[in-house]
Order: sequence, then C-alpha cells, then structure tokens
Amino acid sequence: MGEGERFQLGTVGALSLSVVSSVSIVICNKALISSLGFTFATTLTSWHLLVTFCSLHVALWLKLFEHKPFDARTVMGFGILNGISIGLLNLSLGFNSVGFYQMTKLAIIPCTVLLETLFFLKKFSRSIQLSLSVLLLGVGIATVTDLQLNALGSILSLLAILTTCVAQIMTNTIQKKFKVSSTQLLYQSCPYQALTLFVTGPFLDGFLTNRNVFAFDYTPQVLFFIALSCLISVSVNFSTFLVIGKTSPVTYQVLGHLKTCLVLTFGYVLLHDPFSWRNILGIFVAMIGMVSYSYYCTLQTQQKPIEASSQMSQEKENESDPLLSLEGGGAMMSDGAAPRAPARNSSKYMQ
Repeated sequence: MGEGERFQLGTVGALSLSVVSSVSIVICNKALISSLGFTFATTLTSWHLLVTFCSLHVALWLKLFEHKPFDARTVMGFGILNGISIGLLNLSLGFNSVGFYQMTKLAIIPCTVLLETLFFLKKFSRSIQLSLSVLLLGVGIATVTDLQLNALGSILSLLAILTTCVAQIMTNTIQKKFKVSSTQLLYQSCPYQALTLFVTGPFLDGFLTNRNVFAFDYTPQVLFFIALSCLISVSVNFSTFLVIGKTSPVTYQVLGHLKTCLVLTFGYVLLHDPFSWRNILGIFVAMIGMVSYSYYCTLQTQQKPIEASSQMSQEKENESDPLLSLEGGGAMMSDGAAPRAPARNSSKYMQ
C-alpha cells in the first residue's frame, strides 16, 4: 500500500470515527438533557475535556504515542481560545432562538473560507464554492425555523463565529507548523481548555438556567449517562483534531452538517421526533451539496500531484535545453540593457 493510499484510508477512518462518535454523543446528551433534566452544557463539556486529558495521559504512560512539547505560549493561547469559543457558542444558544443559533453554525463555513482566503491565500474553486452554497441551503431548510434577533445575542453569535473559525484554523496550522500529531496537540491543549470551562462553566450554566450544577440531584441514572457521555467525548475530541489535521477546517464544518442531518434522521427513526417536508427536502439538498463537495475536493487533490510533476518536468526540460538558454541570453543582451528581475505575479496577491 502506497503512502497516498494510506493517507486516504486514514482520512476515511478519521471522518467515520468523527461521524459515529458525534452522533452517539448527541443522542446520549439529548437523553441526559431532555429526559433527565441535566441542562449544564458548559460544565459537562469541561468534564469531557478532563476525562479526555486523563485518557490521553494513560495512553502516554502506556507509550501509545510520544509526547512532543513545543511552544508553550502557542499551546496555552490555543487551549484558552478553544474554551472561550465553546462558552460563546453556549451563550449564543442561550440568548438566541434555536433558528438563529443554527444560522450561527451555518455562518462558520463562509467565515472560515473568507479568513483562509484573506490570510492564507488559499483558493477555493467555483465548483467547491457552489457545493458549499448548496450544502448551506439544504441545512438551512432542514434546521432553521424561527429567526428572532436581539442585539446581545447577535454580538455573542458574531464572537462565537470568529473564535470558532480561528480556533479550527489554528488546529490545522499548528499541526503542520510544529509537525505534531492530533493526539500530541490535544494532549497539550486539553488542560487549558478544561480549566477555562471548569472555572467559567458553573457560573455560565447558572446564568443561563438559573440553577446550580452542584445542587442537582445526581441519581445513578444521571451519573451513568454523564459517564457514558464523557467516555464518548474522548473519541469526539480526538477525531475532531484528527479530521482537521488531515483535511481542513472547512471539511470539518461540512462533516458537522452531515452529522446534523444524521441526527435529525436518527431522531425521527429511533425517537419518533416530529418530521416535516422541510426536514426531508433540506436533508436531500444538503446531501447533494456534501456529495458534490467531496467529489470536487477529491478531484482537486488528485490534480495537485499531476500539476506538480508536470511543472517539475517542464523546469528540467528548460534547464537541459541549451537553445532556450541561448535565446534568453540573446534577448537580454540585444538591447544592451541589464538583465531585469522577473515581474512578481500579482495575481496571487489580488485573489
């Protein structure tokens, strides 16, 4: 098996793990929050991260991966930013309607595309842009119901979008810049994420629910679902870093909307949630966008090595052909002027 095939197999495995674990934890948390009344989402997330860190520490002790420390300030800033983005998303849900919160999640993809285009000069083809538009339209039809706006909720949603986009872009760039794996990055950033949410979570949940997380009646059934949710979260957190590291933040967001469609479908089939023609139409349109996005991304990935190899062969031909060198030298010397440096390709900076 070649290196390219192993990479594709690893990517498919990461995407599958992310989908299965995320859908599982949503179903588990839905039972915990809706059926058992445990509505302390931010505090629960801090427990998720704490269990994830402990699990990774055991894995490190068993030498399942290698600890690779790097810039401590980068890790601390990255971990705190992730914690803040989670808190802001929960606040956005608390101060906005469910429909507006879904619009906030939809806005993460175009915001990520914009940031990567402006600051990383990344190019997205027309086909990929069209596929993403179809995807967002479908998810919007399936999930967005009411749009009740308010000033504070809108500001919180904007901050949640920006922090989430930056955190996910940093996940990808840090792994490539410092050559660390998703496991190594998650292990080092988990304590800062957990501490941020562990300190702010009880106050944030109390503010949103008017209830005290420490005064809740922790029955054996509640404790079982909390423990199950924390165990599944290890796989969710690991697969999140793995998917973003192997693909891109935009692909991870596309995968997130696939999970939303699957959760809606499973809710209708397994839990008999209410379903309408809008849900069916939206999921169908979203699936078309996802399949198109996957197809064009695969096509673009396959074209890159071909373009690179053809460019290298062309450069070798130019270097080995003496006529091209003579013609170039004659052209520069014919007018008696000094050789000029090649003009900078301004199109790279204009797009």
